[in-house]
Amino acid sequence: MFHVLEKELQWRRSTGRPEGFETMKKCKPIVAVGPEHSLEDECLMADYFHGLDGLHNVHEAHPHLSPSETWKSLFQSGSESPVDAAASSPFFTPSKEPAHKEILRILRENPVDSVSICAVGPLTNVAMAAAEDPEAFLRVKELVVMGGAVNVEGNITPVAEFNCYADAVAAARVYALTSYEPAATMPPVPQRLSTLPPYPAKLSRQLKLTLAPLDITTPHLIPKGFFAERIQPHVDAGSPLATWVSHFVMGAFGQIEKMEGDAKEPGLSMHDPLTVWYMLTHDDARWKFPAKLEDVRVETSGQWTRGMHVVDNRPLVKPAEVAALASLDPRNDPSVVAVDGVSGDTSGWLSVLKGNRVNRLVESPGQDDFKDVWMKRVFA
Repeated sequence: MFHVLEKELQWRRSTGRPEGFETMKKCKPIVAVGPEHSLEDECLMADYFHGLDGLHNVHEAHPHLSPSETWKSLFQSGSESPVDAAASSPFFTPSKEPAHKEILRILRENPVDSVSICAVGPLTNVAMAAAEDPEAFLRVKELVVMGGAVNVEGNITPVAEFNCYADAVAAARVYALTSYEPAATMPPVPQRLSTLPPYPAKLSRQLKLTLAPLDITTPHLIPKGFFAERIQPHVDAGSPLATWVSHFVMGAFGQIEKMEGDAKEPGLSMHDPLTVWYMLTHDDARWKFPAKLEDVRVETSGQWTRGMHVVDNRPLVKPAEVAALASLDPRNDPSVVAVDGVSGDTSGWLSVLKGNRVNRLVESPGQDDFKDVWMKRVFA
């Protein structure tokens, strides 16, 4: 991507166009490599839909937009690469540290509640960071997650969304940090088999997690005709970025047509861009959430339901809910502890202390407008 952006800015300069991407120039991001495998589950790929390279094989179709193989050495620990890392790209800094360690370093080196994390893939890196140093990880202001299907069908199985299905254990571990008692919703992986340790019994605070599930991301569509009409002038003008993006987005439309038939115009759900849009505009009052935090849990051991997001829709009363809302510290408040829990509720669904406490996006500033916002922000 950075290689393509470098070519794009060269093209814009040569044609007298405004370069754009000013934030990227001012805030050079760090790029770190994560693990190749999920925590406990088998490796899951989406190459059936996105191609072997994840971008509908754009590197074969447009080799001039692909970087040389020397980039790999930038991330290899202890490598004696002739490539100068500082000069490798004007737009990013490569790290030889694993991604989860970079997450922790940034959180430690910055004030509490000054760093937010946007996760638009499986939560493996995030779970590893949280396990290695839970207190350092909880310095995060907000973790925004694209994942899950709460009240709608899944996109990889009938009930699961791809990111959470790909590493259900990681998702369950991360969500558990939103609970007053994380152990209550941790995945039931035997300690002798688990790759990560349990959390400490007492943590200083809970994780603030905002979920962008398929419920809200799927309806934010960009239709094939709209995209083709808007992107083609940029492609015809010679934009490397438009050429690159057009290839894999049109490839996605082709896959959708194969899967759903051609009875209607295909639309591509903008799952990740919508999540990033929230990060950029979260102060906009038009973003809507449920009236209260939700106990959303991740199924990790079901044969057919792995990755499913489970919520309790039964019209039952939580005995300690009113007291907890009025308390500054529900975990240590006798008025909460004394009435929390119901006989027979072994999973803690009716407990305000044991359940997860997840915030969830339910409405955006403009479902029909987002496709225009995205096109203008990227291709301007």
